[in-house]
Amino acid sequence: MSTDQPAADQPAAEQPVPAGQLTPAPVTVHGTTAPGWEPVREAFARNFPVYGERGAAVTVYRHGRPVVDLFGGVRDFDAAGPGAAPWEHGTAQIVRSATKGVAAAVLLALAERGLLDLDAPVSAYWPEFKAHGKQHTLVRDVLAHRTGVVVLDPPLTPAQAADQDLGAAAVAARRPDWEPGTDHGYQAQTYSWLTNELVRRVTGSSVGEWAAAHFAEPLGLDLWLGMPAAEQHRAGRIGPVTAPEKGGGLRLRAKREVAEAYRDPASLTRRAFGAIDPAPDENDPAYRAACLPASGGIATAPALARFYAALIGRVDGHQRLLSAETVDRARAVAAAGPDRVLVVATRFGLGWMLHGPASPFLDTGSFGHPGRGGALGFADPAHGIAFGYVTNGLQKGVTADPRAQGLVRAVRAVLADQGEAFGA
Repeated sequence: MSTDQPAADQPAAEQPVPAGQLTPAPVTVHGTTAPGWEPVREAFARNFPVYGERGAAVTVYRHGRPVVDLFGGVRDFDAAGPGAAPWEHGTAQIVRSATKGVAAAVLLALAERGLLDLDAPVSAYWPEFKAHGKQHTLVRDVLAHRTGVVVLDPPLTPAQAADQDLGAAAVAARRPDWEPGTDHGYQAQTYSWLTNELVRRVTGSSVGEWAAAHFAEPLGLDLWLGMPAAEQHRAGRIGPVTAPEKGGGLRLRAKREVAEAYRDPASLTRRAFGAIDPAPDENDPAYRAACLPASGGIATAPALARFYAALIGRVDGHQRLLSAETVDRARAVAAAGPDRVLVVATRFGLGWMLHGPASPFLDTGSFGHPGRGGALGFADPAHGIAFGYVTNGLQKGVTADPRAQGLVRAVRAVLADQGEAFGA
């Protein structure tokens, strides 16, 4: 099931580019696959002619070691011709909500260190947050999208959104759209300030600074929640593309109630995704530099996969980022059922989406997070798999992008050939 909607974590200013007008033919796939993992290369190559891929990368870890590391196409979604800069191994892109999973891991790590109590009220750390009946909202409600704070009225401009103090003040002053803790709805944009301010209150650092010091630097991850000026040259341009009308591309239609929610300017759906208005230029270096973990994180595919590999095991001798007990608690269902914002039924643990019809990963125990338009990062402890996919051509849909799903199916097929069993 795809939540195929016209809205976005951050709608790009450009008009969709018909991918068939730009995609070079043939596309050379670069990188490596371990023996037996060739089906993932085939699926990756197929994404270009079939699904209108412009430039992308996919990395898969198995039991802490990379078995797939592929990239191809062009760095910038709107580049064409022989002079177009190619996608390189270190090319990074905004991955939108895929970095919600990184922010969640920061809060979980702080809880593991005794700096944050998931069962404590948010206001115990952030007193201003208790305004308008939010005094009983728990830290775990922030992670499980149960705060009821999904809309900002008025919305923040891009410059205001990048100001961490202004963003936190706007969220603290907001009256919840339902009683906190009683239901769930995707915190499409407000997740940025909810998570960041908690981290700032208990550490004095932003969530991006903490993740850089404790996750990215030790593991060598090309992953940023706020990209430094010195790294900006590595980020390609992202933008909307449409898949070819012919050639076998998957053309999904949203359910009527979902489509209506995204068309209606007064709906909770549109207002939640529109908490930053006007839509920012996601290719602006100033926007890339902002710490917006709900939708503005930047990463390479190897970094996303390596991050998730380090959540479920040791990587290159490094200690895992979280204990197995913490990961198991965080991937237990904390919210499930009809989502007040996404409209479809969703399943969340503590900060991570869980495998299900609206957000299919590898198997029943998988956890991670997609990014609107295509990006995906997840882990599956039972099969020892960590997966990262990054693209510059953004297509419709918050979850279940057909390009990423084709790659996941190829991973599952390889494991099945190796004798692995799967649930649903």
